[in-house]
Amino acid sequence: MTQAAGIAVAGAGLIGRKHISAIGQTEGAARLTAIADPGDPARELAAELGVPWFADISSLLEKARPDGLVIATPNQSHVENGLEAIAAGVPALIEKPVAIGSEEGERLVLAGEAAGVPLLAGHHRRYNPLIEKAKALVSEGRLGQVVSVSVMGWLFKPADYFAPEWRRQPGAGPVYTNLIHDIDLMQHLCGPVERVSCFSSNRTRGHAVEDSAVISFAFANGALGTANVSDTAVAPWSWELTARENPVYPPTGEACYLIGGTHGSLELPSLKLWHQAGTRSWWEPIDASQQAYSFEDPLVRQMRHFAGVIRGTEAPRVTARDGLQALRVIEAILQSARDGVPVMVSG
Repeated sequence: MTQAAGIAVAGAGLIGRKHISAIGQTEGAARLTAIADPGDPARELAAELGVPWFADISSLLEKARPDGLVIATPNQSHVENGLEAIAAGVPALIEKPVAIGSEEGERLVLAGEAAGVPLLAGHHRRYNPLIEKAKALVSEGRLGQVVSVSVMGWLFKPADYFAPEWRRQPGAGPVYTNLIHDIDLMQHLCGPVERVSCFSSNRTRGHAVEDSAVISFAFANGALGTANVSDTAVAPWSWELTARENPVYPPTGEACYLIGGTHGSLELPSLKLWHQAGTRSWWEPIDASQQAYSFEDPLVRQMRHFAGVIRGTEAPRVTARDGLQALRVIEAILQSARDGVPVMVSG
């Protein structure tokens, strides 16, 4: 039997605890070795789970060097924490965004590549079996040429979500925190985004970051798309409320992504494929077929893959460089919102 990869988790907040849970569900591929987080709740969790607790990553890496490290600290700390992991030669799974600026992100990515230390970006949705199936349908040409994409991300975050100050500051907000997942998936499914234009507003909550944004984007292959996101809209159309990835979100059965092509269109997350068997025409009948896929928690699949990367049996599927490219799109979106003009995506 292959020995379980010893993985520590830095940051025991909402997403950090999900990673800790995922480690325990990898069927022996990984085991939790330590938790690093300065808060008393993290200390209590470590005691409950019977693993060492450390106030910071430096102490963890010095005294209990793990095989791998999950970095689920506040967004603003990701680069500093990632560089610590690289210096210790410890592979890291870095929650998205990998940085809050592309220059910082580039520094992190180059440092990891120069040191030969694997860095994965925490875009866990790519590990969802339904996304793997959607990617296969697009790659097989079942949609023909992709011409248009629509992304919806409306949800309502309650007041207590914003209790940590960092969630009200630049580097947070629904564009960084939520849309970056959607952008990563759209680029994974439809190719790189080349140009964006954005309107945003913080009028509802008045935080230093947006609470709503509307974006148009152009893909390098000529396809066009839109994204409409808000964390202050009571609505059923978001990945969280449709994909059934996380049981804490009540599923609505609605769609949040539409991908349109010259021979068919795809609804996600339902994986409903619309097509015409005969002549393609708006006067002809159009049919939908439900595509089959399996259910498994993407966070668990991501963690199992991370364990494989640590052992050297698997190549990283979603690298920090992939995360950097999604970040560059997000950065262009925020620049467009600020300057009021379309912006080319760097890189």
